[in-house]
Amino acid sequence: MTESNPGFWYNGNIETGDRIPLSITDPALLYGATHFTTLRIYNQTLTDPRTHWPHHLKRLRQTLPHFIEPNWAQLIEGAIYFSKHYEILRLTLFPDGRHLITGRSLPPDLSDRQTHGISALLLSPDQTRSLPHLKTGNYLEPWLALQDARQKNCAEAIFTDRYGNWLETTTGNLWGYAKGIWYTPPLCNSENSTTILPGIQRSALISLLQSQTIPIQETHWLPDRIAQFECIAYSNCVVEFIPIHTVISSEGVKFYQFSTNSKPIQKLKNLLFNS
Repeated sequence: MTESNPGFWYNGNIETGDRIPLSITDPALLYGATHFTTLRIYNQTLTDPRTHWPHHLKRLRQTLPHFIEPNWAQLIEGAIYFSKHYEILRLTLFPDGRHLITGRSLPPDLSDRQTHGISALLLSPDQTRSLPHLKTGNYLEPWLALQDARQKNCAEAIFTDRYGNWLETTTGNLWGYAKGIWYTPPLCNSENSTTILPGIQRSALISLLQSQTIPIQETHWLPDRIAQFECIAYSNCVVEFIPIHTVISSEGVKFYQFSTNSKPIQKLKNLLFNS
């Protein structure tokens, strides 16, 4: 193990390489039966407020049916150790109580995406996430959606419901701005019980906007509202906040175009990056 390759953490031990023992009957392999969270490390410590460590730990402590709790002291020990070596940590829980911590670097083009924005593919309603209110290992649908997006030169994809509401991207929560108000889709659509992930960065942004008395509304994103948006973006704990400049249909046709350098975008970025 070297400083450039600090390895990973598996059940209380530092390991090298890129392999763990996994039974061919393991539910994690057969069904994607894992529960995880992904956090960005700031200043090589979990205690930096921007890391949101207490919220990530709370997410992991959510009781899942048929999951045995891990050794929390060991998991925290591993997270503290690897926070000094990686910019991003993924903490994964297995149904039988095992835990795994892996790390990676920030995307090399992150700054460019934050500045210039990305394009996104609008998905059909039949493409949906499994248990969207949880971070589970069954990410097949988002993975497939991202492959579709990349074939159309898009960096993200947006899930929708059968009513035409935009819900979330494959990796984050949506934001839109119009007439002095920031909008984000609600966690649950009461009409059809459609849910989205309660993102940790989403909650942090809501609190930040409220602390600055900037109006924010959680409301459905139907086409008539989306057409009013001056700008849109998505957020998660790794990328923070990224504007979306173009949304295209599944046929590859430009559907919407938005500003990526508007005053509301710049103001929110400044608030976020200086908080």
